[in-house]
Amino acid sequence: MSSIIKVAVAGAGGRMGREVVKMVLEDPELQLVAAIGRSAGSIDAGSLVGKPDTGVIVSSNLAEALSASRPDVLVDFTNPKSAMPNTETAIAYGVRPIMGTTGFTPEQIAELDKQCKDKGIGGLIAPNFSIGAILMMKFSAMAAKYFPHVEIIEYHGDQKLDAPSGTSIKTAEWIAEARQELRQGNPNEEELIEGARGGYYNGFRIHSVRLPGVFAQQEVIFGAFGQTLKVRHDSYDRAGYMPGVNTAIKKIMNVTGMIYGFEHFLD
Repeated sequence: MSSIIKVAVAGAGGRMGREVVKMVLEDPELQLVAAIGRSAGSIDAGSLVGKPDTGVIVSSNLAEALSASRPDVLVDFTNPKSAMPNTETAIAYGVRPIMGTTGFTPEQIAELDKQCKDKGIGGLIAPNFSIGAILMMKFSAMAAKYFPHVEIIEYHGDQKLDAPSGTSIKTAEWIAEARQELRQGNPNEEELIEGARGGYYNGFRIHSVRLPGVFAQQEVIFGAFGQTLKVRHDSYDRAGYMPGVNTAIKKIMNVTGMIYGFEHFLD
């Protein structure tokens, strides 16, 4: 296998996709061979990120792009509706999918794991590529052993399609593994407005805030008698995710099966 990893980017015209294209073009160990974006138009991928022409023209058909370019890896930041079919398309062509798109069910992840193993390739579904966010989740799971009363508040822009976020769901899963289910709050409480208490998960609540001007933040609040503990992570720029995406591209080459969570790629 060549030491240069050939990369295709789905959602190349989006804000995260453009960051991925830029990162790939700036790494001599990676080669951009395909860019897929329905809204970008038929332009050179370099133009998307203010770089010289690359010879890679943005296309709108994922299957045709993968068939023509034969990449090693597909990085996908599209939308929850496209996530499952795009992943299955990549696996069918023997391309290792790295999915930054959220919205997969546990049943879908299990099915994709089987498909990857049948093809002898690896894949990654990562709700968050930020190392800081991974640490926030890890610290929250540690705290949950001692502070079982917890709520999660996650903040994103008003155009985000899914709620709660993939990061908050992953955080909730880690917390649930560290503590026994505990139904919190007054057993006789009544929601005067539906949804006021947030989404229910393993006895605690997740609250999703969607506002213009917000990028991505999450706060995990633990309460006990006479004290609270807050674990918070704030993202301010999409470039902060790119070191994680870069690491995932390189490490996925030595993995078989579908991995859920970028934390498995951290040493």
